Amino acid sequence: MQDESAIIRRVTRRVLPFLIVCYFVAYLDRSNLGIAALTMMPSLGLSSTEYGFAAGIFFLGYVICEVPSNLLLSRYGARRWIARIMITWGLIAACMALVTGPKGLYAVRILLGIAEAGFFPGVIFYLTFWFPARYRARVFGYFMTAIPLSIVLGAPLSASLLYLEGRAGLQGWQWLFLIEGIPAVALGIVCFFYLTDTPDDAKWLSPEERAWLVDHLRRDVEGSDSGDHSSLRDALLHPKLWLMSFVNLGLIAGAYGIVFFLPQIISGFGFSKMETGVITALPFLAGAIGMVVCGRDSDRSGERRLHLAIPMFIAVAGYLSAGLVEGAVPKTIALIAAAFGTFSAYAPFWPFLPMFLKKGVGAAAGVAAINTIGSLAGFGAPYLMGYVKQHTGSYNGGLLVIACLMLLAALVALTFPSKDVRTVGVPSMNAR
Repeated sequence: MQDESAIIRRVTRRVLPFLIVCYFVAYLDRSNLGIAALTMMPSLGLSSTEYGFAAGIFFLGYVICEVPSNLLLSRYGARRWIARIMITWGLIAACMALVTGPKGLYAVRILLGIAEAGFFPGVIFYLTFWFPARYRARVFGYFMTAIPLSIVLGAPLSASLLYLEGRAGLQGWQWLFLIEGIPAVALGIVCFFYLTDTPDDAKWLSPEERAWLVDHLRRDVEGSDSGDHSSLRDALLHPKLWLMSFVNLGLIAGAYGIVFFLPQIISGFGFSKMETGVITALPFLAGAIGMVVCGRDSDRSGERRLHLAIPMFIAVAGYLSAGLVEGAVPKTIALIAAAFGTFSAYAPFWPFLPMFLKKGVGAAAGVAAINTIGSLAGFGAPYLMGYVKQHTGSYNGGLLVIACLMLLAALVALTFPSKDVRTVGVPSMNAR
């Protein structure tokens, strides 16, 4: 009899740390615009609305290409497709250093979204090939700690790169984009040789371990009550997919409402660039802790619904408070609560998917569709924040709108089933 915990530990050590590093770099390249804007906006003469539009337009390319990219991953395999995504986005991220005005910035941000499309939902789908259902909330939680950690570590790093101003005739924000684009290219090359597409191909597992893992993943599928939604059409017409998409839209609005503008909010209180980078990290540190704790407790108890909804209500209270209070300390505390709630909710969110969608192409398309629809908020929230700031002189109105959207999403989350999902699953890529 195989030692289950030993097999899961082995798979975790082999698969998860590398993917966490990859997503860390992905989110860093996506969100470092927030720190770069401290000097980039005056350098390029960008208004708050133009900056918000540039931050959000990334998601236009992202949304258009998300589902096709995930379908191609299902067809060609994670190793090849994730490597392609990373190399392409790294090169384009470095090209951000070449922009000279708002139109060029818009164009490169759209291309970055196209290049990165499919990475996140592709990895979520890929992880279901390796981990039985009862482990997925904590695994997804560990993986998604890369989001807040990319700000916790990336914000001070990015702020320090701004002090390279004038070196080799380049401005600090140009150095930031050049230097932070390189790791994605390097990791993409490593990915091609390192990742394994399915457990059946894993030579680093013994034959007995491979057989145990494949058998338990198959049992997850057979134990699922999600029904057969293996086709793209059936998946996209499934009503629960649209409910998940709306909840995800609320979560993404909450995340990107502060990712791109928190440095500007903090800097507005008179802090230096480095102080702004350090203070910006605090809400995301709270979010990283919340992800791990919430994911582990959700898996331990087998409960999903309240582990999703309660953090979302905490986030609502945080955004509402941040929109009503003034002063560096109370506003920062409110935003720490908002980030804690928003990111904590991510860990139990994605394990709902196998409860609704079961097989192959449908599951791949379902992950991508949920992320695609939710990503519309990635465009809307930054643009809203910039527009409100330019026309009112304050970010408070934008924070209040995000609080309302998050509240609606939290109420929808309460309609989700609260059940032990230990026997629910998505099949391996062999089902394609």
